Amino acid sequence: MEGTNLPAAILKHTHLGAANLARAELAAADLREVSAARAEFRFASLRGANFAGADLSHANLAGADLTPLNNLPGTSRVIPTNLGDANLANANLSGAKLGRCHLVNANLRDAIVADCVLTGADLSGTDLSSANLNGAELR
Repeated sequence: MEGTNLPAAILKHTHLGAANLARAELAAADLREVSAARAEFRFASLRGANFAGADLSHANLAGADLTPLNNLPGTSRVIPTNLGDANLANANLSGAKLGRCHLVNANLRDAIVADCVLTGADLSGTDLSSANLNGAELR
C-alpha cells in the first residue's frame, strides 16, 4: 500500500496492523480509533488527519507531515492517543493538540513540535533531541 492515494478517507475503527503506508496521501483522513501498531507511515502526508483514540504504538512516522494534527477538532474532550515507542523523527507536528497523549519512549529527534499542546502528555523516556519546541505547551 506504499504511496497509496487516500485523501479524506474514512478509516475509523480500522485494523491496519503493520500496514505499509509509507509515502501515502492521507490528508484529512478519519483515522479515529484505528489500530495501527507497528504500521509504516514514513514520509506520508497526514495533514489534518484525525487520530483521536488511535493506537500508533511502535508505528514509524519518521518524516511524516502531521500538520495540523488535531485529535480533538471542535471539542474540548480529551481522547488520548497511543504513540508509545513511535518513531516521529523529523516529523512536522506544528500546532498538534496531543493533550494526554501517550508518548512514552517515542523518538521526536529533530521533530518540529512548535506550538503543540502537550499538556498532560506522558513524555517519559521520549527523545526530544534537537526538536523545535518553540511555543509548545508542556505544563
